[in-house]
Amino acid sequence: MELFQKKIGPVFLKEDSDATVFIDKMQQLESKATSSELKHEIQKQIKLASYGAIGEQNIAYELKNSGMDMYILHDICLEHENLTAQIDYIIITRKKIFIIECKNLIGNIEIDSQGNFIRTYEMFGKKVKEGIYSPVTQNQRHLNVLKACRKEAKGNFITKMAFEHFFDDNHKSLIVLANPKTYFNYRFAPKELKNTVIRADQLVATIKKLNSESKDPSYTEKEMRELADFYLNANKPERSDYSKKYEEMLTEVENTHNIEQQDNYNIDVKAVESSNITSTNNICTNKLDISVNSESSDKICPKCGSKLILRKASKGNNAGKSFWGCSAFPKCRYTENA
Repeated sequence: MELFQKKIGPVFLKEDSDATVFIDKMQQLESKATSSELKHEIQKQIKLASYGAIGEQNIAYELKNSGMDMYILHDICLEHENLTAQIDYIIITRKKIFIIECKNLIGNIEIDSQGNFIRTYEMFGKKVKEGIYSPVTQNQRHLNVLKACRKEAKGNFITKMAFEHFFDDNHKSLIVLANPKTYFNYRFAPKELKNTVIRADQLVATIKKLNSESKDPSYTEKEMRELADFYLNANKPERSDYSKKYEEMLTEVENTHNIEQQDNYNIDVKAVESSNITSTNNICTNKLDISVNSESSDKICPKCGSKLILRKASKGNNAGKSFWGCSAFPKCRYTENA
């Protein structure tokens, strides 16, 4: 342990976010979408990502002005076996490691005596009251993935057991409500949740309090940096929620484009067949050069009951791949792998 600890202050080793890249990609994708319904969905995803990014920026502001020794990692995606965790912030301090889940929620939030999260807000002049998925449960899953990743990296059985024994003492899950306009009522909440769910302006004070109460030895700067580097190296941005959502939307835009191409092809063929133009065969041959396969079968769409048509993606990540698409598109957007 360092006798005279050098002040390092708050250091962001990863400040960027996959959300920023996601928003840029989705804005480009929006210009390619021809369906109004699809454009609306893309705009919705951009808005949600932008709103979340604002909340995370509020947390970053608090951390930058904390004056504390800490290494900060923003937007880390960890993976262990078939589980993934999209962690908003990992904060490594002298005493503890904090796993932060940021929530930029609109409306008023209440936690009842059972630990349920209830949100109340107004929409179109009407009061809406609804339950929401517990961010405490969500962040606990993140913590479990983080724990599994670290434990796997430990050497022998003894060090793994020691790590697991002290894990809960060294790690703390915090849910941070980043919207300053949100009214938060946890009067009837279980005691353990009152120490877990906080507002953004309480974050630094909470970290300082928990560190001061800890009887554990302090991490050295070297140990802090080694922990931070471990999570940086383990980060898998290509597996993040943002990457998955973008791939889904990209596939839908490509499928829409291919189906529209096929619809135009069918219209052109019908026009040719109804005329007595002698160059019909040449025109049809030219039209068939597009990379769309309209082969139909007896397969039925499980969503609407229409026939499924075999198509082929002409560009993008799925170029050349065949898929079954519903013939009732755009009313029905069902697709499945061929």
